[in-house]
Amino acid sequence: MNSSYLGNKNTLKTIFKLAIPSMIGQLISVLYNIVDRIFVGNLPLNGEISLIGVGVCSPIVTLITSFAFLVGLGGAPMFSIALGEKNYQKAKKILSNALLMLIVVSLVLMIVFYMFSEPILFLFGASEASISYALDYLHVYLIGTFFSLLTLGLVQYLTAQGESFKAMLTTIIGCIINVGLDPLFMYVFSLGVKGAALATVISQFISFILVIFLLVKKSSIKLSFGNYDFKIMLQIVKLGISPFIIMATDSFILILLNSALKLYGHENGDFYIEIATIVQAFETLATGPLLGISSGTQPILGYNYGAKNKDLIIKAEKQLLIFALIFTSSFFALSFVIAKPFAIMFIGIGKETINYEIVNEASKIIFYYMIGIIPLSFQYIFVDGLTGLGQARYSIWLSLFRKVGIFIPCLFLLPLISNNVESCFYAEPISDVISAIISSTFYLIFLPKILKKIETKK
Repeated sequence: MNSSYLGNKNTLKTIFKLAIPSMIGQLISVLYNIVDRIFVGNLPLNGEISLIGVGVCSPIVTLITSFAFLVGLGGAPMFSIALGEKNYQKAKKILSNALLMLIVVSLVLMIVFYMFSEPILFLFGASEASISYALDYLHVYLIGTFFSLLTLGLVQYLTAQGESFKAMLTTIIGCIINVGLDPLFMYVFSLGVKGAALATVISQFISFILVIFLLVKKSSIKLSFGNYDFKIMLQIVKLGISPFIIMATDSFILILLNSALKLYGHENGDFYIEIATIVQAFETLATGPLLGISSGTQPILGYNYGAKNKDLIIKAEKQLLIFALIFTSSFFALSFVIAKPFAIMFIGIGKETINYEIVNEASKIIFYYMIGIIPLSFQYIFVDGLTGLGQARYSIWLSLFRKVGIFIPCLFLLPLISNNVESCFYAEPISDVISAIISSTFYLIFLPKILKKIETKK
């Protein structure tokens, strides 16, 4: 079985083999949205208002992705544990149940969001000026919901078998196609934001075909229909609820942030939503690869938990944390150099005049966000580590505490206290730092208790 190397005593080698492709895959996935936004922001005549419209759609895109994580990251640790136990029939059964769940969820989401798209977008922060652009983008994007969900969900089962390189390739190929089609549809065919969404849908379809091919023809545990079991589906949901809540609350946070910026920004609400769109895109350049490190290496933890290799779990977690800290520290330093050029890319390519008010404000807010990026290493590694060990009941509360317990109160209280809309952006770094401290403390206390269960595990 390809998965046998997950129990290799040289955990650092295994981490690199899984983490590097997963990081690259996550980064490429992030570039899907960033490339779309850059092309949209530079549309002639209406680029900036189009960018706001696409930005308002971000919570929906994030929410759709969260359901892929519910099934993908919910079933993948179970899948890895089954491989560690050499129970290949159970692993195959988990995969077939995950496939059915992804199909049903994708169709339901596509129908619901299409039927209620306009009121949802207004609720998420759209204005009369941006709503038409938001609807143009969303209605086309929703066509690809089926392909997007199945690709993002099923690719986790390639990674869980140790096939992270193949998983990465499916994402890279999709992104290359997306980048190539964006200018063609948007500028040559004059489709505007509809062209950006259409390019994304086509690229998602290609990635979907590749993932299905790999799981049917090239996988150790092959994709199939049948063997459906409600208990397994329930277990997938229980374990996937933590990564789902992380992503879903991110969507909820985007909604609240847009609402707070409209509330406290008054007539400048759209201006600050445009700033937020740029800043959030920049942040994903860090959090995407960081998620690749933390979630992409979960198979190591799950496999060794199933194989009762307690020492390898501890060793791997230490190495993962060091790896994550090196990455986030490097990105933090790099952000001082690339923040301003990054902001210019969104609104200033090929234009004689650049709106430097937006560029300078976005650059400043990016630095606020970067204050919390290094502490996020602890949050991601420890919370996703708990999920990888099958301990969703712990990771879910740590995830919720970060966003609901800290971010939301700060988001609405800080601008009230300071009477400054810019204070809305302080909520992110504050919640990142505090939650990292809480999660680290919890993890160090409870990990020994979790590992002790291995000794009594049959």
